[in-house]
Amino acid sequence: MKAFVLCKLAPGKEQRAIARIRSIGGVTDVYMTFGGWDLICAAEADTIDKLSGLIVAQVRAVDGVSGTETLVTTNL
Repeated sequence: MKAFVLCKLAPGKEQRAIARIRSIGGVTDVYMTFGGWDLICAAEADTIDKLSGLIVAQVRAVDGVSGTETLVTTNL
């Protein structure tokens, strides 16, 4: 399973948060963006439960991440 996680970052904590997110196992890509979201990361896991755990327990727990929205991909 693959998902894209849109992240809002707290001012002054961006660089540390980005470095931490890049180091999380299962995060495959990290992109800085302009606009309503500060960062988009791609994450992969074998199951939806593992993907959920990765996002909730690791990405959202990073100091400096103030909000997220997750877009889970699907095969049509």
